[in-house]
Amino acid sequence: MQNHENPTPKSRVYLDHNATTPHSPALKAKWMEFIEISGNPSSIHQDSRIPKTILRETRQKISDLLSCSPLEIIFNSGASEGNSSVLKSAFNTLKETRNEFLVSQVEHPSIIKTAEYLISQGAVVHFIPVSKSGMIDMNFIRSKLSHKTALVSVMYANNETGTVFPIKEITELAHAQGALMHSDCVQLLGKAEVAFKELGVDYATFSAHKFYGLKGTGFCYVKKSTPWVPLVHGGGQERGRRGGTENVLGLAALNVVLDEIKNCGPKISEMKRLRDLMESKILSDISNVSITAKEGQRLTNTSSLVIDDVDGETLLMSLDLKFYSVSTGAACSSGNPEPSPVLLAMGLTRAEAQSSLRISLGWGTTEEQVVNFVNTLNEVVTKLREINLEEKKKENVG
Repeated sequence: MQNHENPTPKSRVYLDHNATTPHSPALKAKWMEFIEISGNPSSIHQDSRIPKTILRETRQKISDLLSCSPLEIIFNSGASEGNSSVLKSAFNTLKETRNEFLVSQVEHPSIIKTAEYLISQGAVVHFIPVSKSGMIDMNFIRSKLSHKTALVSVMYANNETGTVFPIKEITELAHAQGALMHSDCVQLLGKAEVAFKELGVDYATFSAHKFYGLKGTGFCYVKKSTPWVPLVHGGGQERGRRGGTENVLGLAALNVVLDEIKNCGPKISEMKRLRDLMESKILSDISNVSITAKEGQRLTNTSSLVIDDVDGETLLMSLDLKFYSVSTGAACSSGNPEPSPVLLAMGLTRAEAQSSLRISLGWGTTEEQVVNFVNTLNEVVTKLREINLEEKKKENVG
């Protein structure tokens, strides 16, 4: 009988950690233990005790990590739900007196699409420009902030370019006008060392799968006395702030991962060393390559490249066949033939945006993998450029 299993001549190398991260080894070790947990944490019999304990311990670990009260944490399905909840809460509670929002042009689609929805409901949204070097336009923020501003929403770090934004400074500007401040922090934990409380934000959103936990699990930080309207109504879970039985399995996994997050400083430093090594080798080995927002403050693990004379999608597929997993931009936009809205908003041309490649390293990335990847990238780019050159010659002859 013929064997139809996929051959695996070499191991795949995963370099797309900003899209999602692999499951933590510590999480995997406890997986069979987790799936035995079956009680509903809202019940009052003994089978509910372990789920209740998991919720309580996980909430406490998050509050310890963020230096906030456990009551300021709301469990949900992830940052997309959290982002929508935050913007709609601010609009629904403040629209009679404050109906203006400031949102950066390079936010995640869950922010951009929610902002567009709020516009249809009567809100005024000012989209904050971002320069080609990745810098957010602080003067624009100053000029648009007023007593009419309900909320400013700027992500901690951009998922495509790795650019880190000055959240603390923006928060201070927002608060000076009586406005609330939200930051999408999905790329923060496990990739940057920062004292979260010093950011001063009123809302922050997180997804566990961005830092080695399970997909479909997340949480939202909501400062005490900050407006909140439930997006999901239900049986009173999360103190009436988010209905629906909690994802106990996902939160049990998150409980384990949070222990690793507390001590991940050396891993973050190693990702930066490998990222810098990779970029140096790419620039020295491959011609006509630029690194987007290279001179700005970036996440330690992220490189966004523009590679001239190569189509990004073709390059991605070619690298995929060579067992390397990379990205041309945000995973939620894959399959979209249009170039990255983030890169276009930064001022890159369509041709540059369509020639982009994102590499995002993780805790398990090794120097050998990085060096081999650059060698493979060089080979693939050289081949694709030769093909493009031959096609142009044929067109000229025709």
